[in-house]
This record gives sequence, structure tokens and C-alpha cells, in this order.
Amino acid sequence: MHDRGAAVGRTVQTNRSVPPGALTALAWAVGLLVTGGILGTPYLVFGYHSPALHLVLDSVDGCVALLLAYLLNGRFRRSGRLQDLLLTHGLVLLGVAGLALSLLLSHVPLGPPRTVDVWLPLALRLVAAVLIVAAAATGDRPAPRRLSASAPSAPWLLLLVLAALLFLVRDRLPVALAPSPPASAQHPVVDGHWLLLVAQVVAAACFLGASLLFTTQATRREDGLLRLLGPACALGGFARVSYVLFPSLYSDWLYTGDVLRTGCYALLLVGALREIGQYWTGYARAAVLEDRRRLARELHDGVVQELAYIRSEGHQISESDLKASVLAACDRAQDEARAAVDALGRGPDEPLGFVLDRVAHQAAQRYGARVVVDVDYSVDALPEHRHSLVRITREAISNAVRHGEAGSIQVRLGRLDGDRKLVVEDDGRGFDFERVGTSGGYGLISMRDRTAALSGRFDIDSQPGRGTTVEVTW
Repeated sequence: MHDRGAAVGRTVQTNRSVPPGALTALAWAVGLLVTGGILGTPYLVFGYHSPALHLVLDSVDGCVALLLAYLLNGRFRRSGRLQDLLLTHGLVLLGVAGLALSLLLSHVPLGPPRTVDVWLPLALRLVAAVLIVAAAATGDRPAPRRLSASAPSAPWLLLLVLAALLFLVRDRLPVALAPSPPASAQHPVVDGHWLLLVAQVVAAACFLGASLLFTTQATRREDGLLRLLGPACALGGFARVSYVLFPSLYSDWLYTGDVLRTGCYALLLVGALREIGQYWTGYARAAVLEDRRRLARELHDGVVQELAYIRSEGHQISESDLKASVLAACDRAQDEARAAVDALGRGPDEPLGFVLDRVAHQAAQRYGARVVVDVDYSVDALPEHRHSLVRITREAISNAVRHGEAGSIQVRLGRLDGDRKLVVEDDGRGFDFERVGTSGGYGLISMRDRTAALSGRFDIDSQPGRGTTVEVTW
């Protein structure tokens, strides 16, 4: 189950046709253009009187925030990353403030008008903004165990504490907004209590700062959701700037800030869809890997053990030629079975260099030879080609020891003139390659065929008494 969880949490490759920095720069340009256009021309206004549309956007934004919070909570349970935990809490607070809380306070007032019903959602949104910028600053750090244990209840406890505190001081709370919105929305109206304006400025700074931090991380991490958090936070930050310039909490009005905020949630919705796709892709890969490992165990406990028994019985054959032939066949069958077990048991994402290093040492240890491995770990191959390279390496080492009686073998993997090259060189007795020609034995034919499947070039250099060098270039 641990392997499955790790595979599910593994990030799948995303479309990198547009760099994360370009997406964030575009979002900043849109925010600056909208804000500058409204400030510089009377033809664009800050708000429009539309109670129905305002309610629809608030509801949609809240639903998107809660959906993404649910998905990030699942990711946190798999990864244990502090960033996912803080994002989950921040999005829960944004969703509750925009969806359920406003509706609840409109029907169950907790104090005089424009006091608790304004300050409580504002406080939740401010805390959410702080949590989001904190998430952007934590990077890949794991969450402390104490935070992990209290993770599910933290946002709701915070909501209850803030609601209780504001309710207790409801009669002393300042009125956040004027009784009615301004008559004109064509010019900035920096209205409202100074604490309200400060809260919006701080929230804007948090979102804009998180935008830059998330974008920086997206250039280093392959994460479809992370790529969209940068531009989404940029739009969210400029939405708060708009809220500073024009009163933002009159429920009958739709603001340019609301439109920018909805653009932020639209990007988050795309990120949520990517997260869902990433989860199911990882889950399917985990199921396939688990089946491969189960089959590897069956082969090891069944076929490999039976071949070992046949080989032990083969020692009782009296005729020397037949005995040697049977034992050689058993050895080759065991090698093939072990190669299949190794291929099925390892993950498809293991780097090629690590695989070749392990396979070379396993084969050399089995045949009692000394091996020196020198690999460039940046060299990789397609999953369908990786198996062929492993089999070529194993076959070359097997031939070097069994036929060439080599005592020392070198395995090298690197780059040369833009090509990738695998070299297996031994100090065995070698053979007359000119005389053997293209026919050779089954091992040479197998290595040639596997190299052809790579669309590569197979070269072999050997002379009697001077060892053998096998090269695969692709």
C-alpha cells in the first residue's frame, strides 16, 4: 500500500508548451491592464448593480475553492507536505467565506448591520491569504506531526473562534461600510473603515507575493496544479487591489474585482481537473506496478525454484556432453527467469543508470567476476528501450564470463557526439569475430536484434587473447 500511495502521489508529466513564468506574466499584465484602464478612463467602471450575478459568482467561486481544498487534502494525505496542508486550510476558509457564511449571516444576523456580517468573512479571507503565501514559502517541507494530527478540524475551529470573539464584541465593532454604496462607480472611492482597507491591502500583498513564489517553484517542479497557482494568485491579488479602490462588500453590486477573482478561480478549476486526472493516472500506474510485482514473486517462487531443482538433478547425468548441455540450458533459463523477475519488480521510472549499475553487479556476482561500472546518470531511455539495454548488458556480461572466461568487466554509459552509448568491455580470451561473422551464437543475435529495436547501432570488437568490447549506440 505504501508503494501504491507513492505512485499515486507521483506527479505526471504536464504540458510544458507555455512556461510557468509566461502564464504568471500574462496574469499580471491582465491585472495591471484592468486596474490601469479603470483608473485612467471614465468609460470603464468599478462596479455594476447586479445582485443575481454577484450571488452566482460568489457561489461558483466558493464551490471551486472547496473542491480544490478536498483534492489537496487527499494529496496531503499521500505526500505529507506542509504546502498542501496550508493550501487546503486557506481554500477551505475562502470557500466558507464566499459560499456558506455570507448566506448564513444574511439570514441569522449576529450583530448590527455591516459589523459582524462584514468583519467575519473579511477576517477569514485575510487569514486564508496569509495561509496561501505561507504555503508558497514552505516549498517541499514535510508537515510536523502535530499539525498533521489536527489538520481536518483546524479551519472549522478557527471559524468558531473568530465568530465567537466577534459576537462577544459585536456592540463595540465599528461599522465597516457606509449604509449604501456610492452613487457613481466611475472613479475610485476609497471608502470604509481603515481596518477594512488595511486588510484588503495585506491580502493583496499576500496573493501577489504567493504568485511569484509559486511561479519560481513551478519552474523546478513538474506539477500541473503548481503551474496554475502563480497566475491564479496574481489575479486574486489584483482583485483585492480593486476592492481597495472601490467598496467591495455590498452584496447587490458586481465589481471588476469580482471578475478578476472569478478568473482566479477559473484557473484553480483547471488545476483541480488536472489534479483529478493526475490522481487516476497515478492510481492506474500503481495498480499495474502491483500486478507486475505479484507476477515477479510468482515467477521467483515457482519457475526459478523449479529450474534450480532441474539443474541440481542435471549433475547426476553420467554422459559428460549431455550433462554440460543440460546444465548450460538450465543456467540460461535461470538467467532469463531472473531477468524477467527483475524487469517486472522494478518501477518504470527508475533511472537507467541505477538499473544498469544494479544489473551489472548482480550478474558479475553470480558469475564470480569483478565489474567496474561508470555511468552518466543523466543519460536515460524510453521505457520500452530500457528493458532492451538491460538485457544487452546482462547478456554481454554472461558471455564474457561463461565463454570468454573474463575476470574483469567494465560497463560504461555516457554520451558521445550527441549520441548515447553503452559499452561492455572484458579482459577475457576473446574470439575471432571475422571467422564467426554475422551468424554467431544466440547471444550475439539477441543483442543485435535488441539494438535494432532501439533504432541503434551494434558494434563488437574482439580478437583472440585480447578480450571483447560490445558497444550499443542510439
